[in-house]
Amino acid sequence: MRQISSMLQGLARSMSLGKERKAGEEKEEEEQGTVLRTSGTLWGEGSETFAAVCSRRGEKGTNQDCSIVWEGFGCQDDSIFCGIFDGHGQWGHYVAKAVRDSLPPSLLCHWQEAVALASLIDGEKMLCDYQFDLWRQSYLAAAAAVDEELRRSRRLDAFNSGCTALSVVKQGDMMVVANVGDSRAVLGTTSDDGGLAAVQLTVDFKPDLPHEKERIRQCKGRVHSLGDEPGVHRVWLPDRDAPGLAMSRAFGDYCVKDYGVISAPEVTRRRITARDQFVILATDGVWDVLSNEEAVRVVAATPDREKAAKRLVECAVRAWRRKRRDVAVDDCSAICLFLHSPAS
Repeated sequence: MRQISSMLQGLARSMSLGKERKAGEEKEEEEQGTVLRTSGTLWGEGSETFAAVCSRRGEKGTNQDCSIVWEGFGCQDDSIFCGIFDGHGQWGHYVAKAVRDSLPPSLLCHWQEAVALASLIDGEKMLCDYQFDLWRQSYLAAAAAVDEELRRSRRLDAFNSGCTALSVVKQGDMMVVANVGDSRAVLGTTSDDGGLAAVQLTVDFKPDLPHEKERIRQCKGRVHSLGDEPGVHRVWLPDRDAPGLAMSRAFGDYCVKDYGVISAPEVTRRRITARDQFVILATDGVWDVLSNEEAVRVVAATPDREKAAKRLVECAVRAWRRKRRDVAVDDCSAICLFLHSPAS
């Protein structure tokens, strides 16, 4: 019940601060928590969490990856939001930044409304029983609102460009994971034999997944791979070989939104235990060349937590050059969220 009381107090504080939004975004973020939007590190205020972030441009031009870590998310103690976004298409880097800047506050707004309504209906008991449901509903509503806002934008052309969005909200011992696209979250946890195991927390939403492929086909879209890319399935328009989207869920990409590509996230949860050590959020540039187990070993073997994300990205870049010599290195980005202090 203490966590629910903290939730309500955080709600009251964040709603109060929301009234001061006109005073400037920088001041609001400062009062509501610390926000990191670049490579670096961030300690969780009053908690054991610690986040390390690194992003490196590949060999294809502009780095289309971006990220955000928001400590004190919703003005709550021991609460943190981490998100990583991977753009694609001509204006993908702008789409990724737009979603990064819009999704967290939209999620917070919808969550505040859901919590306020639930507390009026059945008080703290309902909040306790339906905490995950509130987060799931809030995520779905926020994703729909952000995608619609992007569609209507006059400043940004997202018709043939888009981005993925993978995020985690850690609130006490509960972790909510939401995924749109083919970035991936992997948990490093202690196994029964005392070793470190890798647990994949998300699904890579590729077009050839049976349920994704069926939805796209029902909407008259096409899914197939090209002769020079065996095994790389893409989404195509009904009457021509375009745009060739390599994922089944994304923000933007309105050229295929009527043909089965959606922006709805898959939202899941996990109760954090003493065995759970860290979570890796990374773009496909990392996972295309490193397995879940390799990534977890790299992070676990890094003595200095502040360098964990950087070391993981560097390992991915080296793997690209070793395993795919004839292919340009992709952008590689990662967030390593440590769940406990080193001594625990």
